[in-house]
Amino acid sequence: MARRENSEINAGSMADIAFLLLIFFLVTTTMDVDSGISRKLPEKTPPDQKNDVIVKEKNVLDITVNRNNQLLVENEFVQVTDIKRLTMNFVDNGGGLSAAKGDVPGEPCDYCNGAKDPTSSDHPTKAIVSLQSDRGTSYGMYISIQNEIEGAYNELRNNLALKKYKRSYKDLLDDFKENGTASIKTKIDFLKDSYPQIISEPEPIK
Repeated sequence: MARRENSEINAGSMADIAFLLLIFFLVTTTMDVDSGISRKLPEKTPPDQKNDVIVKEKNVLDITVNRNNQLLVENEFVQVTDIKRLTMNFVDNGGGLSAAKGDVPGEPCDYCNGAKDPTSSDHPTKAIVSLQSDRGTSYGMYISIQNEIEGAYNELRNNLALKKYKRSYKDLLDDFKENGTASIKTKIDFLKDSYPQIISEPEPIK
């Protein structure tokens, strides 16, 4: 009786199938992309500008977050959700008409809607938000605080835009992306100049 030889398995088609599956998963798989914070670096200081600028203590809002992600605003414990409200109240205070004993009255703010507390900021253009973090502060907490501060400035600009132009600040930004006219840019620049985002970030605490 003749011996029967075993037929070989053709593995060529298996390689093709594996290659097609690899291409399929590469095309259909989504990858998470980390997003950062949009921040504009400070402009270069003009050579004729003096660096010894005196800043009033009341014009600085001190926000501190420790390594345990605990928040202090002006040495009082607060929650992250309080940052936006406290920042808005501070920046929009407009207490420039009042003056402390022996001090010169600051510049008045005719568009501010704040409490005009003489112990708080004089004017939005003088209001500085100081964010002091710790090296042990989590990245998520840092991002959350930055978002709340950003939201405070955007809402202040939005309120002024609705009052002056009957359009929101976001709508003006969208219009500028689509049209890019000089008149829209003038409005946006006015809102940014009215509520300039002045944030100071000292070196993190070790």
